[in-house]
Amino acid sequence: MKKNICFLALALSLSSSMVINTTVFASEMDDRIESSAKQSYVFRTYLKNDNIKVVSKGGETTLTGTVTEESHKALARDTVASMPGVKSVDNKLTLKSAGPATGSNAWLVTKVKLTLLFHKNVNASATKVSAQNGRITLRGKAASMAQKDLTTEYAADVDGVTGVKNEMLVADAATKKGAAPAESKMDAAGESVDDASVTALVKATLLYHRSTSALNTGVETKDGLVTLSGKAKNAAEKDLAEKLASDVHGVKKVVNNITVG
Repeated sequence: MKKNICFLALALSLSSSMVINTTVFASEMDDRIESSAKQSYVFRTYLKNDNIKVVSKGGETTLTGTVTEESHKALARDTVASMPGVKSVDNKLTLKSAGPATGSNAWLVTKVKLTLLFHKNVNASATKVSAQNGRITLRGKAASMAQKDLTTEYAADVDGVTGVKNEMLVADAATKKGAAPAESKMDAAGESVDDASVTALVKATLLYHRSTSALNTGVETKDGLVTLSGKAKNAAEKDLAEKLASDVHGVKKVVNNITVG
């Protein structure tokens, strides 16, 4: 009888210890999720002017607050959803104020600017974008003709754009043989980009480009190595998805496992 009592007491003690350890671990994980979100590249770079609160309980994460643009809601959600330990994301973010009407010139300009911001081989900060009845005009400076042409290509592939007029000036220094685009070394020389942010940016990039927006693409990132999965209608669509993903900030290499058919 005495042995049974001792055994029961020991079992209860071990059970209580396991509950406490599990609770502590869950609490630490939640703290880590909330801290990682705030420190992520996406939150510090693209969402820095938004008022977003991240609360995690047992990996079930809730986003509350306001954002300045509709696209920021998805960007915040996808970043947090890609973080280790996150089981689900309840996105309760709302717009701080009514954004530009869908299809308007301002709406189109915002989409083009955001698309250019995600890519490292174009100079988004030096590119001025205007729109008139679906036609985009680009002004500013490009480091090379290759960069200017790439800016045109990216802008033209944004859903809603009917044409692009590129009036960007090519810097003299950039025309020299071997000159690299101004933004091409940003990831190496600047701050590192966490994997969750890379995943979110690649997803957004593929969504905003009209040629890949219909793709049901899975995106996973490990130490800057991005793996794409899903299906494409043809080889050209598959290759374009890889090209666009490769030019996103923080991407070191792309493994393209997308199937055609």
